[in-house]
Amino acid sequence: MIKVGVVGGTGYTGVELLRLLAQHPEVELVAVTSRSESGLPVSEMFPNLRGYVDIPFSDPQPEILTSCDVVFFATPNGVAMSMTAALLEAGVKVIDLAADFRIKDVSLWEEWYGMRHACPDLLAEAVYGMPEISREDIRKSRLIANPGCYPTATTLGFLPLIESGLADSQQLIADVKSGVSGAGRKASVAHLLCETSESLKAYGVSGHRHLPEIRQTLGGRLGSSVGLTFVPHLTPMMRGIHATLYATVVDRDIDLQSLYETRYKDERFVDVLPAGAHPETRSVRGSNICRIAVHRPQNSNVVVVLSVIDNLVKGAAGQAIHNMNIMFDCDEACGINNVALLP
Repeated sequence: MIKVGVVGGTGYTGVELLRLLAQHPEVELVAVTSRSESGLPVSEMFPNLRGYVDIPFSDPQPEILTSCDVVFFATPNGVAMSMTAALLEAGVKVIDLAADFRIKDVSLWEEWYGMRHACPDLLAEAVYGMPEISREDIRKSRLIANPGCYPTATTLGFLPLIESGLADSQQLIADVKSGVSGAGRKASVAHLLCETSESLKAYGVSGHRHLPEIRQTLGGRLGSSVGLTFVPHLTPMMRGIHATLYATVVDRDIDLQSLYETRYKDERFVDVLPAGAHPETRSVRGSNICRIAVHRPQNSNVVVVLSVIDNLVKGAAGQAIHNMNIMFDCDEACGINNVALLP
């Protein structure tokens, strides 16, 4: 059994992680930490876990966490980097669901996240945990930077065009919409029901923290920098991300459907839909699937890619467990091969 600790178990990502880990046949959940809720039974805060997670929240004590095989950080940015070095030294593998290790350039990270990085020496070692591009590196890694939700939907949507060199890499546009759970489980007027219901708004147009992450990943696959306009939106739904992606292609004769089907034919958690399809966020709710459809309107040189994920699963907890499965030589789908919820 894999002994697992979860640091920061009270947020939406944390509870989703617990929901999936509780049903993983190879996992023993050793600790779920929360400084503010220490001693409270996890199932009292999250009644859906009653009968599945029967331990209390605890303080993130080193002696508890160092007894684990792997520790997940479902914490705000800046927390994991203060504890990771000690855990790695103790032989514990770390999967960070926040952004502490995603960006390799420490000055760029500090610019976007507004704080000093506590362990910049680990940035080079951290593996960006997107199995569709880093599987072998993940397998050998002890430190995983779990991708963000927006970057997951966007990167998987653009990836075949970028890797094939077919897209004009300086003219990429990502129009991406997220459910409110992407903002986290914290008190905020902007995220109250009366503020978000019956409304749709863009935000972060001048710059969003996930922009350099997406540029870094796509640029790494291309071998040079990419030009990306990324505009996130908040939509009045609890969970889900819908990315509408635009790229100009240099070859009008390429079979885009075949390109995407071939690229993802061996990926269990990427579903390329039939030509002409329009994926819906409800089709991936609660699942670790990314569903993609590719279009060429009016047979022009503009390609429109539609990519949908559940921001809490494929965009966070599910992808993190997928990484763990690879690191510990489990079946990749173990614990995350659940069917999406409808309605």
